[in-house]
Parts: sequence; C-alpha cells; structure tokens
Amino acid sequence: MMARWIDPRIALLALFLVLAPLVLSDFWLVQILGRALILGLIALGLTLLAGFGGMVSLGQMTVAGVSAYTVAILTTTGTGPDLVLPVIPAVVLALVLGVLAAGVIGLLALRTAGIYTIMITLAIAVVFFYFTRQNYGLFNGFTGYAEVLPPNPWGEPVPFYYLCLTVAGAGYAWIARLVNAPFGLALQGMRDEPRRLESLGYDIYRHRVAAYLVAGVLGAAGGVLLVWFNTRIDPGTVSLGPVIDILVIAVIGGLSHPIGAFIGALAFVLIDNFAVDAIPAARERFNLIIGTFFLLVVLFSPDGLLGIWRRVMRPPQDAE
Repeated sequence: MMARWIDPRIALLALFLVLAPLVLSDFWLVQILGRALILGLIALGLTLLAGFGGMVSLGQMTVAGVSAYTVAILTTTGTGPDLVLPVIPAVVLALVLGVLAAGVIGLLALRTAGIYTIMITLAIAVVFFYFTRQNYGLFNGFTGYAEVLPPNPWGEPVPFYYLCLTVAGAGYAWIARLVNAPFGLALQGMRDEPRRLESLGYDIYRHRVAAYLVAGVLGAAGGVLLVWFNTRIDPGTVSLGPVIDILVIAVIGGLSHPIGAFIGALAFVLIDNFAVDAIPAARERFNLIIGTFFLLVVLFSPDGLLGIWRRVMRPPQDAE
C-alpha cells in the first residue's frame, strides 16, 4: 500500500539527505541544508493553506515566532521572566502555543476572503513584530534572547542536521499523505467549489480552521528549530522581511506539491549565501536579487521551480 504513494525520486532524494553527512562539510549540512529544511518546514504550512486550500496566509512566521520565543523564554536565564523549564516541557508548550496562535489567526482571517484575508494575516504579523520589539518584560525588546542553545547532542552539526531532517521529513510525509486523504481532498474541493461542498454537508469554516491548525503544527515545529539554528531570537526574526520570505519560498518552489516548499527554501538559501560571491553588491541588494528571481520564476513558470522541473523531466512523447 505504501509503495503506491512513495515517489522513487523522493526516495532517492531522501537517501541522499540521509547520507549527506558522509560527503558534505558542516557548513553545507547546517547553513545550507539544515536552514533550507527549517524554512521549508515553515513554508510547507503555507503550501497547504494556499496551494491546497486557496487561503494565502502571511502568518506562518508569526506562528514560528511564538514557538521560538516560548522556547527562548522558558529555557534561558538572565533575561525576561525568571522561569526555566527542562527542554522537553518547554518544547511541548512552545508547540501548543504555536498551534493556538495559528488557530487564532485562522479564526480571524477566515471571516474574510481574498485580499482581505492576506491583509488581516499581514496585520497580525506586523502587530506581533511591534509587540515583541516594544515589550521588554516578556520579549526583552530589541535585544531579544541570546544563547538559546539546543540540548546535547543536538548542539553538534551532524546531530542537529539529522534533527532538522527528521522533523522536516515527518512534516513532509504527513502533508503528502494528508492532501490525498479525505481531509485534503475536501480542502481542495472547498478551494475550487465551496458552494458544492457546503451543499454536501461540509462545515467549510471549521474545515479551514483545522487546516490552519495543521499549518500551525508545521510552523511551530519550524520555530523551535529556527531558534536553535540561530541560537537567538529577536524582533528581526519575525519582522516583515522574514514574513514575506516565507511567501516567496512557497511560491518559487511551487504550490502544487508539498516538496515545492523545500525546493523553494533551498533556492532561497543558496541565493542568500552565494549571491555575494557572484554579485559584489548583493549584500546590500539581496531583496532586489531575490525579488528579481521571484519575478522570473513566476513569469516563466506559474508553478514555480517544481513546474520547471516537471517540464524538463517530461518524456518527449508527453511533451508533443
């Protein structure tokens, strides 16, 4: 039964990722692949919402921020509330609060449609950013939290990479199955024919809120990994730039398949790390470069890099 939904290409990619520490340096494992897996996991929630549910949300990084701040507040000393918990309870609470934040965003955003949904989620993201920047009692203001280190042995490059790979792989497998399950098929039906689904007895509002909760699980898990990756969290992590970056990652990767989020994240990370070598002014003009790349991808392939890959790999007889 499982063989029916396992793509051989995905299996080959998974094998490469598992064996990557044997051939790649720590820089490639953590700064490239690890970061791409984290950002891809956060963007995967947007792929579910936008690609399969027709709901464009700019709240995924906010959900990740809630989770990341929770881990930082509960596991560091010397700043913020004088409350320190063991890592596992702190992570569990971070995931719960992240999912609750996603639910609140969904409850508010789904009372509108179209451009208004985007604007509400954007407004929530901006409000959260300013709240973290101006609140010193809980979020420590501009400074944020530093030295938020992952527990042993995940502080080492290879174990941390495998942690990111395990969590991201579990998230991908979950969504890949979910979009073909009755829940995912109903979500796609609500995207295309909401009135027909409603006439069949589906509660569209609750179904879509449930989709936000699922996306919240992914965003919250990505937030925990992100704060350990950066070893810090501050308002800049949840500012407008990173909020838009998640949207860019999801779109340039392709919204038609869960793997698109990780393809887009890898492209984003590669540009972020190596554009400076190719273009000397890239450090000050990164938004221009990624914006140009975004426009070119969307212009030539509405389904992102995933669509380009499909056209390149299409058998000749199918291309005619």
